Amino acid sequence: MAKGQERSSNWLVVPQAAQALDQMKFEIAQELGIQIPADGYMGFIASRDNGAIGGHITRRLVQMAEQQLAGQTGMTR
Repeated sequence: MAKGQERSSNWLVVPQAAQALDQMKFEIAQELGIQIPADGYMGFIASRDNGAIGGHITRRLVQMAEQQLAGQTGMTR
């Protein structure tokens, strides 16, 4: 892979959300008792732990979306 290229095909639809997602990642890791290195490099964290963090982020985002949709009553098409 050429220098400067990333393997990840993930990209944010709203780039301004990056900081909020990073904050959520650190909060969830702390709740799960997983120590994220200060430099943010997660390459030495077990795949299982990374998966747990990602799974909890997904659950929390789905819950937030459900709550937001539930609050939108009387929507018209």
